[in-house]
Parts: sequence; C-alpha cells; structure tokens
Amino acid sequence: MRTKSLIRWLDATVAAVAVAVVIGGITRLTESGLSITEWKPVSGVLPPLNATDWAAAYASFLQIPQAQTVHLGITLDAFKAIFWWEWVHRLMARVVGLVIAVPFFWFWARGQIPAVLRNRLASLPLLVVAQGALGWYMVSSGLSVRSNVSQYRLVAHLALALVILVVALWTSATLRRGANSGANAGANAAANSAANSIANSASSARLPWGPVAEAFAVWVFAVILSGGFVAGLRAGKIYNTFPLMGGHVVPPGYWQLTGFFTNAFENPAAAQFHHRVLALITVFAAIAFWLWASVAPAPPRVVTALRNVALVACVQVALGVATLLLAVPVAIAALHQLTAVALLGAAVLAAHAARRRT
Repeated sequence: MRTKSLIRWLDATVAAVAVAVVIGGITRLTESGLSITEWKPVSGVLPPLNATDWAAAYASFLQIPQAQTVHLGITLDAFKAIFWWEWVHRLMARVVGLVIAVPFFWFWARGQIPAVLRNRLASLPLLVVAQGALGWYMVSSGLSVRSNVSQYRLVAHLALALVILVVALWTSATLRRGANSGANAGANAAANSAANSIANSASSARLPWGPVAEAFAVWVFAVILSGGFVAGLRAGKIYNTFPLMGGHVVPPGYWQLTGFFTNAFENPAAAQFHHRVLALITVFAAIAFWLWASVAPAPPRVVTALRNVALVACVQVALGVATLLLAVPVAIAALHQLTAVALLGAAVLAAHAARRRT
C-alpha cells in the first residue's frame, strides 16, 4: 500500500508538471508572460478583484518595454486576456508545488519514504522552489530593457521543469517494477523490493542497448531545449516552409551574427535550422533503435517501450511541421509541446526498461 501511494503521488507530479509546461508554452505563444510585473508568491494567487486593481495592473504593464513595442496600443480588455494566461500559469506552478510538497512531507512525517529514496525525493520540493525563483528571474529579464524575456533564462526555466518531471517519472517506474516483482509477497515485501530495486540501480548491469537508450533520452532532452530557443527567439514565425528554408537547405542569414555560440543561440534563423535538423535526426534514430531492438532481439518490454518512442516521435515531427507551415497557431503549437513532453517521458521509460538489476 505504501508503494502504491508513492507511485500515485509521483505520477500526479509528472502530470502536473506536464500541464504546467504546456500552459507555460501557451503563455509564451500569446506573449502573455510579462503581463504580471510583480512576484508575490503568496498574495499573488489572487487576481485583480475590482476596477481599481485592474487599472493598477494595467498601468504597471504599460511601463515596461513590451507594452510599448509588441503590445503597443493594447487596451484594458486586451490586457486582461493576456493577464489571465500568465495568472493561470503562475497558479499552475503553485499547484505543482502543492502536489509535490504536501504529499512529500506527509509521507516523510509518517516514515513511509524508504531510506534509499529520501534524498532523491527530498530534492523535489527544493527543485520546485528553485523553479519558482528561476521563473521570476526569467520574467525580470523582460521588464526593463528587453521587450521579451532572455531566451537563456527561458530555456533554463524549461530545463528545470523537465528535470523535476524526469526524477518523478524514473522513480515511479522503478517503484512500479519493484512492486510488481514483489506483488505475491505482500505489501511490505513489495515496498522493500521497490526500495532494493532503486538501491541496486546505480550498480546494475545494463542490457547491450541500455546505454544507448539512456543517451537517447538525454538527446531528446537536449532537442526539447533547442525548441526552447526557437520559442524564446520567436524563430517559428520565420521560414514557414518545409523542408527548405527560404528556398535553401541552410537558410539565408544563418551566419548573421558573429561567433559560433552567439549565432547558434541568438540568431532566429540558426535556431530554427538547428531544431529542424535535430528533430529529424531524432525521429529517424527512434525508428532505427526500435527496429534494431526488434531484430536483436530485445526483451518484449524493451521492444514495446522503443516502439512507443518511435510512434510518439513520428507524431511529434508531424505536429512540428504543421506548426511551422501554419505559422505557429497556438493550439497546434501547444499540442506540439505536449507531445515533446510525452516523447521525453517515453524515452525515459525506454531507458528504464533497458536497465536490469544484477
């Protein structure tokens, strides 16, 4: 019973983080992220409640550079529309914090967290606090000089959210495997088996394709972050054709900025080109990896996990192309981001399936 409760909590954490990431993506797509110019972790949970409050929030927004450029001439009603997206995003971030912290301290107080898991699970509430602080650090970069947030801080904010998701998902999968292996021995034995599974994972023997599966999961993580640079630079709004960009394989303006790293992470044309190339490599690699495991042959659980990765990767690329060709409609772009999270989850589960205990 203890193990099942921990699994449900971790699965709820994964779901909450995934929803928060998608809402954050919508906030970015609708240019809503700077509509709230203050960080009030507690009192900020309440939106403006009357005309005076709305007027104050609107006046504060009009003072920042984005209101004088991207949202030039914005009305109060239009401001309210973007305000609500950012407010929902911040509210969801608080929900993630509650989903993580409340059960964790409950389990901790009741002594229901196996000793081998304490440090790992204790990192979750710490990471979510860091995520909130990093979110404000990101927003603050667009309140004075810039008309948008720093793409570097945006990607860091996204990366930390994904780290929280991966920690919860990996631990849930390990607990589930341990619970299944000890299901016939009773609840306590199942919990001990789950804990032992985690304790042994650091020194476990891997199947021949295990390291490749783990490397692929890291690769998917990096590809998602490359998409964060596309979003941060608004690079999806240019070169809305596929497979060529401006009639060329390598787009005009690719070397617009001086310096390799500056150009790669600050030039919208380069950011979109890199994301395209990385995404195509990802889908072909996912299919090849699945076929390789099928003929190796790999254990059925590994083949199934890699098949799931390949299927999600195909859907993800299709959504990416649709997002590009349609000039980044919010609904399809948000679905593209949700599928990216699903692909990372599938890759993490495949890496977990490819690992076995000695």
